[in-house]
Amino acid sequence: MAMNSARLGGRCRFHPGKQGAQATILCMTESASSLARQLLIALPALDDPNFSRTVSLICQHDEHGAMGIVINRASEYSVGELFAQIRIEGGAPELLAQPVLAGGPVHAERGFVLHDGEREWDSSVRLPGGLALTTSRDVLEAMARGDGPAQAVVALGCAGWGAGQLEQEISENSWLLAPSDDDLLFRLPLEQRWQAAAGLVGVNLMNMTHYSGRA
Repeated sequence: MAMNSARLGGRCRFHPGKQGAQATILCMTESASSLARQLLIALPALDDPNFSRTVSLICQHDEHGAMGIVINRASEYSVGELFAQIRIEGGAPELLAQPVLAGGPVHAERGFVLHDGEREWDSSVRLPGGLALTTSRDVLEAMARGDGPAQAVVALGCAGWGAGQLEQEISENSWLLAPSDDDLLFRLPLEQRWQAAAGLVGVNLMNMTHYSGRA
């Protein structure tokens, strides 16, 4: 299954960007590849507790491996609680009430913002189709001021696979692939996303037998 990383301390962190250490996106490169911006849907027989009934957006995929963000699990934090912890003031009530996603078991204390828009941020990588993944806090500060991306979700942690690992798991019928959908990414309630993602390719997960193996 995807690589695990122990949670470090109890604090959520966003990269300071160009004002601090070198701005980088963990596990990522600038180049997009064939599975980037595809939805990765756990099939019913996948019983790894980190990924059972999850939907992830693949953000990077190349010969070195893959990285994604789980988009249908809430963390223990709201955006407002995250802002308070990292000392960001402001934010509309509806923004502060949004759940922070549990993006995966790798770097579980590290923050990621998946968003739209062409604006440049200190530490971002572009995905196909107009999305970006940002790890610098400047995007959160803009969201708190009310001039951030039109659509955004905040996550703690990510999912990662080694070279060839994801391809192997897909071949073993642990995962289903589907094209990404902005309504699903940004607006659909979290509890509806697993079945809705499979529905994008005409699959009813409730009708599937548990035939696939463990990743």
